[in-house]
Order: sequence, then structure tokens, then C-alpha cells
Amino acid sequence: MTGEIVIASISENTCAGEENWVDSRTIYVGHREPPPGTEAYIPQRFPDNRIVSSKYTFWNFVPKNLFEQFRRIANFYFLIIFLVQLIIDTPTSPVTSGLPLLFVITVTAIKQGYEDWLRHKADNAMNQYPVHFIQHGKLVRKQSRKLRVGDIVMVKEDETFPCDLIFLSSSREDGTCFVTTASLDGESSHKTHYAVQDTKAFHNEQEMDALHATIECEQPQPDLYKPLGSENLLLRGATLKNTEKIFGVAIYTGMETKMALNYQAKSQKRSAVEKSMNVFLIVYLCILISKALINTVLKYVWQSEPFRDEPWYNQKTEPERKRNLFLRAFTDFLAFMVLFNYIIPVSMYVTVEMQKFLGSYFLTWDEEMFDEDTGEGPLVNTSDLNEELGQIEYVFTDKTGTLTENNMEFVECCIEGHVYVPHVICNGQILHDSKDASSFFWREELFFRALCLCHTVQVKDDDSVDGLKKSQLSRRSCIYISSSPDEVALVEGIQRYVFELLEVLSFDSVRRRMSVIVRSSTGHIFLFCKGADSSIFPRVKEGKIDQIRSRVERNAVEGLRTLCVAYKELTAEEYSKVQKLLQNAKLALQDREKKLAEVYEKIERDFILLGATAVEDRLQEKAADTIEALQKAGIKVWVLTGDKMETAAATCYACKLFRRNTQILELTTKKIEEQSLHDVLFDLSKTVLRHSGSLTRDTLSTDMQDYGLIIDGAALSLIMKPRQDGSSGNYRELFLEICRNCSAVLCCRMAPLQKAQIVKLIKLSKEHPITLAIGDGANDVSMILEAHVGIGIIGKEGRQAARNSDYAIPKFKHLKKMLLVHGHFYYVRISELVQYFFYKNVCFIFPQFLYQFFCGFSQQTLYDTAYLTLYNISFTSLPILFYGLMEQHVSADTLKREPSLYRDVAKNALLRWRAFIYWTFLGVFDAVVFFFGAYLLYDNTVVTSNGQMFGNWTFGTLVFTVLVFTVTLKLALDTHYWTWINHFMIWGSLVFYVVFSLLWGGIIWPFLNYQRMYYVFMQMLSSGPAWLGIILLITVSLLPDVLKKVLCRQLWPTATERIQVKIFFILKLVFCITSL
Repeated sequence: MTGEIVIASISENTCAGEENWVDSRTIYVGHREPPPGTEAYIPQRFPDNRIVSSKYTFWNFVPKNLFEQFRRIANFYFLIIFLVQLIIDTPTSPVTSGLPLLFVITVTAIKQGYEDWLRHKADNAMNQYPVHFIQHGKLVRKQSRKLRVGDIVMVKEDETFPCDLIFLSSSREDGTCFVTTASLDGESSHKTHYAVQDTKAFHNEQEMDALHATIECEQPQPDLYKPLGSENLLLRGATLKNTEKIFGVAIYTGMETKMALNYQAKSQKRSAVEKSMNVFLIVYLCILISKALINTVLKYVWQSEPFRDEPWYNQKTEPERKRNLFLRAFTDFLAFMVLFNYIIPVSMYVTVEMQKFLGSYFLTWDEEMFDEDTGEGPLVNTSDLNEELGQIEYVFTDKTGTLTENNMEFVECCIEGHVYVPHVICNGQILHDSKDASSFFWREELFFRALCLCHTVQVKDDDSVDGLKKSQLSRRSCIYISSSPDEVALVEGIQRYVFELLEVLSFDSVRRRMSVIVRSSTGHIFLFCKGADSSIFPRVKEGKIDQIRSRVERNAVEGLRTLCVAYKELTAEEYSKVQKLLQNAKLALQDREKKLAEVYEKIERDFILLGATAVEDRLQEKAADTIEALQKAGIKVWVLTGDKMETAAATCYACKLFRRNTQILELTTKKIEEQSLHDVLFDLSKTVLRHSGSLTRDTLSTDMQDYGLIIDGAALSLIMKPRQDGSSGNYRELFLEICRNCSAVLCCRMAPLQKAQIVKLIKLSKEHPITLAIGDGANDVSMILEAHVGIGIIGKEGRQAARNSDYAIPKFKHLKKMLLVHGHFYYVRISELVQYFFYKNVCFIFPQFLYQFFCGFSQQTLYDTAYLTLYNISFTSLPILFYGLMEQHVSADTLKREPSLYRDVAKNALLRWRAFIYWTFLGVFDAVVFFFGAYLLYDNTVVTSNGQMFGNWTFGTLVFTVLVFTVTLKLALDTHYWTWINHFMIWGSLVFYVVFSLLWGGIIWPFLNYQRMYYVFMQMLSSGPAWLGIILLITVSLLPDVLKKVLCRQLWPTATERIQVKIFFILKLVFCITSL
């Protein structure tokens, strides 16, 4: 071959909202670069084909992980406390802070390291995948990661493309190949791609190796729907179908491929509960600093008198007297910080981690969420977000493979106003209808001819389709594949007639129709057109228009996918003119698509309406029921799909996202072409805001007017783009305002990165709602990673979504129980756990603060060291841990039956400031009761039967005993769901405390230098007033909380409390009846 071919010279705009690329890249096919020194030749460097989705490497794991962990306020705080205990002399040992912190850091690092190891494993499997490429005229095999830009690659049928390729040639004579892009845009239908005209005749390795060609193309950009302006770009992740092999040249590799550019970087997600914990931690840290500051100041005020600063029995040494006053004050301040630091116990974070980790098993063990068809159950990839499942406000879902099974079924056709329903699903069988076959008229026959001819269906040549043998496909005489799955359902039943295909007017999303021009065996030329009703009816001049329109509208309401069929006959002269117009438009070098659209518009008019078809896109089981339950729970559901608007809208009707009375608002390219974006947005805003007062998520009446918004990717691009006048404002807020007042939103023709942009837009809006994204394909990974919670469907499109998600479920229907039951329980349990931990530590430390006023601010501890260490680790930790695992304030069946109960815990209701302040003041009240109750008891000089007086350790032990019993019984009062485990843990903890105190104070331990608690606990229990005081103080401490619960339940009951009362009376009634 002489000379050099320039395969492509393209200059495209980048993806939505980004600046235009001005630079391009030159690719030399087969690395046949010009000799050095050639004019205008600049060597370019491109990345290899390695894909990296992991977060850590072997070398940066420890420093990077530690940095991320110590960004958490709690971990950083306990590190500082541990260092203070090491540096200065403090009342407590450094071990009390260091060991729990080490445990938390180690466990978290192991968990995150394991998760990243799995990502490394997946990356290696992808990067080491074998690829065939041409080298020196021979086919060579090497790993995918070694592929370079300019390599000529051979891909065989059912293999995925290892990088973005320019399609050079095919084993098919017409230079075409068929591709599925399910992992990119969610569409599992077959798409036709065309080889470059200049190279499609090259069919073997030697011819390809001799090729001298260059490619001029733009730099990488993520937009899937602007692939070089032609159909010869094969994207990484797509799969070759119905074609033996193809040759292509690599133009984008590794992290520059469109698939990689549409990936979202994986960031560490934090739940709303954890954020609340951090805020509460800061509040308690301020309280801690205030306590330490107050005690430090008062200490030096107290010691301002010489006889208090240096009493006769505790004289200072000379170095102590010369020590700097400010240094002494700072040291005392730090000592008080350490003394009171138990108000923020590290054990809470250990318990939270254990509760999340162990609690996640309840999800994986749920037999109702196990799918027998696939043999899969739910997976938990991270347990950090369990409680976030109970806080979801927006659900963003993919369509194909998530809401639907992508399995089309022919339902009926309407011809000349008569409805025909097949008795048997087509699949190659003869179509039986409700009328006798002999009654078919001319137009009825034309209708079926149109279905046979107006499509992009191809006959499968091989013996298998996607690995499924013909013998396994029952009742199929031949196999069909198509760019549109509903076309297969229509054609399978109509296998007659032979026509010569003359022209194809391809489908596009603007025209929403396609046409074919054919010549019959008798020489007649027909133009058959098939498309959406909105694009066919305006172009029809005769036929049973009203009857067919009525049937189409009825089917649309039922959620069926409808298509209208029309035709017109062309004379030889008319066809000649049409052929010339089409040829001129196809050969145009500039504005080719625009000129083709203008020609199509001239040709497709003055039709005769033949009829309409109805095809059902089968929804996943209980998809509609799940969406309805989510809406009743106050969750807004958005559908984000790469599919066409008509297809997606039909699915939304079928799954009841759009209801019968929903008024559909469109924000699409077609609308914007008719009006400016500014006018369209303001018109929509006026429409929805006029009725916004009557539209709430609480009202789901079928008679109420509500709105559904449909937006496409191109319109979103314009909305996300800043205004041309350079002002900082844009249309985003107006768009969000419209969306807030719509009951449902459908986003179609979305690129994967645009899906993530939509999620981010809502996530960062002024309400900061909690979002969830769910999908089943690699095209959904970006939005799954962007949302607060990402859920992958373990579906037909591979496991990339499931692997990159936080949770994975077998079917969409399982989302209902995951959120309404498991999410609800997770949130209630951990909210109580967090509030209870802060409460019990206020009860624990505030008496220590009060005690300083009675010991001269000497940093003397009220409690024994053993009690300080074991309070949060042993005495009070297990009851709240198992409460956090087992508690059910209402049954799971009730939560499924009453989705509205989800709203009781929405918007972090149980961790709001009001609840936090209540728990804090309850802790302060109880602490005051403990301390001053015991103080008043001791004020009368309590003595034992042998005349001995109680000392300070007995006083502290009495306060601690009341404390342990009160906080444990408080948890028992809050428990609604009692099991033998709860009983064992609550009563067992109290027994353990008593037994430990008896042993700790009843035995002389040889490993202790001093034993200040010897016989203290027994001495206290030998006193009658002490027993009376313990019982009385526990009762007084618990009484306010009991009264508050009774009054609130009677006067201001929540929906959950009303259900609890209802269930109680029902159970009581059943018990009375059975007793009789």
C-alpha cells in the first residue's frame, strides 16, 4: 500500500460543564512513526493500559492509613491524652488510654487493608487479562497492562475490548460488528459499529502489519455519547457479539479510557451518626476543658492561703517552691484533663465498631433476602454505614437490570382500530389472534410487513448466543439480536415475506422514529416508519387515527412500551429524488448529521397510519411494590439511566414511579431547542410552585395532582454549565427547586459521570439530604461511589457494581427490607448506644468533678483505680453492646407493613440537639443525686456495728454502686425486645460487679503494693443505712425519666409509640380470648 492514510481528523468538545480541549493527539498505527527530525513531529507519551482502583500501596499503607484514622477527632483526642499521660505525672496510668486506642487503630487498619487487598486482586485480574496484538506480521499474546497506544489489537467474539479502539476491519464482509455496552451505559442490546472505510478490506495479520496510517483525534474525555462523531470507536468494557473477530488500533489506554474516566475516585464515607458523634465529642471536649480550667483556677484560689498551700504535714521541697507558677498551673490543668477524660471514653468507639461489625451479620443472615434463582444473598462490603440505611432521603436507581429484567414480551397490536392479542408469546411461533386469519385486509398485511422490515434485527449466524446453545432455546427456530430489545420481541413472531432493502433512515433520540425504504417482489416501493406516537401522529394524513391513539394512550397508562407503525408508497421518480437527497447528505463533510436530519424531515411525512404495538419490558419482581413503599416512607426516588427517554418513561409508569395522575414535565434537548433554557426553567418553576403547597411526600392519594420531571443528559450539561455572562450564579438552584416539588424524577441518556454529577448536586444542596445509589453495571459505579450509601445489584452485567458498592443485594425488591427494617433497626440501636454512652459517662465523671470541691482540688480520685478502668470495659459495656445488636422497638413485620414509621427516625431525629441535651441533663441530674445523696447520708457520720466510721473509699464505693445499678437499670427500662441474651447481660453485669467487688476487697492480692479497697465493699454492705440509701438513690435517679416517658407517650406520642400501644392492646385481647 502506497502513501499514508489519515484515518480520522476530529475536534470535539469535552463533556458537559468542562472547558473545550484545544490540543489533540496524533497516533501512528502500528508505531510506524516518521523518522527523527521530520518537520512538525513531536513524540508524545501515553500511559500504559494499567487500571488502578485501589487506594493504598504496600509502601504507603501505614502512613496513609494512620493519617486518615487520626483525622477522626476521637482518635486524635485519645492520642493526645495518651501522650499527656506519658509525659507528666497523672492520677491514672497511660495504659488506660493507650491499649483501647491501639485496639481501635489496629482493627480498623486490618479491615481497610483487607478491603483494599480485594481491590488490588480485582485490578490484577483485569490488568493481566490476555490480549492478542499484531507484531511483525504475527499474532502475539501479552497481558492487557502492557498494551500501548498505537498497538493493533485483535478481539474475538464474546471478548471485551481491552482499551478504546478505532475499528479497522471485521470478519464480516460488510465491515460491521455488533457490540453490547451493558457495563458502560446499562444497555444490553446489540449496537452496530462500522469499520473505517479505508481499512475494512484488511482481513489478516500481514495486511494489518503493512498498514501505514495516522489518527488525529482529541484528547481523552469522559462523554460516552460523543465518541469521535462516528460509529467506529469501540470502548473498553464493551463486548464483541455476533462477529468472529475484529482488528482495531488502541487510541486511549488505561486510566484515559472512557470507562476509567467515568469512574469516581473511592473516598472514605462517614455516616450522619458518626458526624453527630464528632460534634457531640467537641461539645464534651469543651465541657472537659471547662471542668479542668475551673478546677485549676479554684485550686490556686484555695491554695492562696499559706496554711492550705503548705500544711504542716505536707511541706514542699525547695525545688518545688522555686518551680515556675505558670508551668505548675499548666501541669495541674493537664492532670485535671486526664482525671476527667473518662467523660469521652475510647470504649464507646470500640463498642460502636463492634456493634457495626457484628450487626452487619444480621443482614447477611437474613433468609428473606436470599435469592434462590441466583443462589446469592446480601453482601456487606463495609459496616461503617449500617445506620445510614435508616436515614435515606433520596434513592437514585439505574433502570436496566435494576428495575427491569431487560426481557421484552410482545403483548398486543392494534391494526385499523382492531386489537390482536397473541395466544402464545411469539418466539418463532405462528401468531394466533382474536380474529380469523382469513379476515386480514391489505393494511393489516402491510402492518406485519412493516414489523418484519422496519428494524435493526440481525439473525445470529453461530450456534450460540451469549453462550446459550440453540438446543437450549425452546421453541426458537432462529436467533435474533438487535440494538433495541423490544424489536426482537416484535420480529420473533412475524417471519414472512421477502423484500429488497433500499435505504435505512436510522433511529435517533430527537426524531424518535426510524424508517426503511424497500422494494417488493412486484416492484412496488414502500417507506415503512415506526416510532413513538408523538413523532408519528403529527406526520399522518389518513388512517384510523382516533381509535389507534386511544389504544396507545391506554397501553401507555398500563406501563407498556408502545410504537406506532405507518407507511406510504413511493413512485420510482419519488424514490430517485429521495435517494439523491440522502446521498448528498451522507457525503457532506460539514454538518452531516444536521443535513441528514433535514432530509429525514422532508421524507418522513404524509403517512398512512397502520396501527400500533404494545411490548412489555418485564419489571423485576415486586419492583413497583418496593418503590411505592419507599415513597410512603418519605423517600424520593429518581431513575438515572443511559436509555432512551421513551423506554425509560414506560418503565417509570410500569413501576408506578409515575402514577396515573402524574403530570409529566420535560426538560429535554427538544424543549430547549424550541425555547431557551432560561425560559423552559422558569416556565417549569412557575408550574410546580403554583401547586407546591398541596404537594407533599406525606400525601400519596391517586386523586392528587403531582408532577414528574424528565431530563436528559444534554439538558443537564447546560444546567451544570456556568452562564455565558460570566456571573457566578447558574441554573442549578432553579433546577433543584423544580426537582424538590416533583414527586419523581427521570434522568435519561445519562453518561456514568453525569449520574454521579446528579447525585453530587442533590447531596450538596442546602438541605444536605442523605442519598443512596443502586445499580448493577460498571456504568453505575461512579454514582454508587458518589452517594452516601452505594448498593450494587448482583446481576447479569458482572460484579463491578457489587464490588465497588458498600452493600450488594440480589434483587431490587430486597431494598425495601434493607432500608425499612434493617436500616431502621441499625439507626435506632446505634443512636441509643451513642446517647447512652455519653449519659453514663456524665453520670460517672460529674461526681468526680463535685468531689474536687471537698478534697481541696488535690486531684484525688473518688473511685478506686480498678473501678475507673473497668467501668466502661466490663461493668457497663456488654449490656449496651447487646442492646445495640438485639433491640427491636417494633417488630420487623410491622416496619414492613407500615413504611411511614421510617419517617420517625428520618433526618437524624434521635441524635438531634434536643435529644442530646436531654440525655446530658439527665446524666447531670443523676450524678448530683448520686453524690449529694451519699453525702447527706454520710453527713450524719454513718458508723458500722463495731463503731468504725466510713472513709473516703467507702463513700466513693457507695456512689459507684448506685451509679452502676442506675445506668444498667436505665438501659433495662429502655429495652423493648427481651431475649435470654439481654437478661443474661443486664443482670449478669450487675452480679459480676458485686462478685468482683467482693473478691477485689475481700482478698489480699500479692501483686499489689498497697490495697486501699481491702474490706471496704463488705463494710459498706454491713450497714443498713447504706442499703436503704442505695435503693432510695436508684429510685430517685430513675423516676424523672420514667415520668417523662409516660407523659410524652400520653400527650405527644410518635407514630411508633402509637403502633406499640396498638400492638399491646391486640396482644392483650388475644391473651384474654385464649384464657377464656
